[in-house]
Amino acid sequence: MKKISVIVSIYNVEKYIEKCMRSIMEQTLEEIEIIIVNDGNR
Repeated sequence: MKKISVIVSIYNVEKYIEKCMRSIMEQTLEEIEIIIVNDGNR
C-alpha cells in the first residue's frame, strides 16, 4: 500500500494542533506520514 503524506502548515494555531492531529490519525488509511511545518512562529 502507498504511504500518504499530510502536510500541515501552522501559524498561531497552537490550540488546534491536537485536534488536527487526532483527526488525521482517525482516518482509515494505514500508512500516513504527518509533516508539520512551523510557518513563522517564534
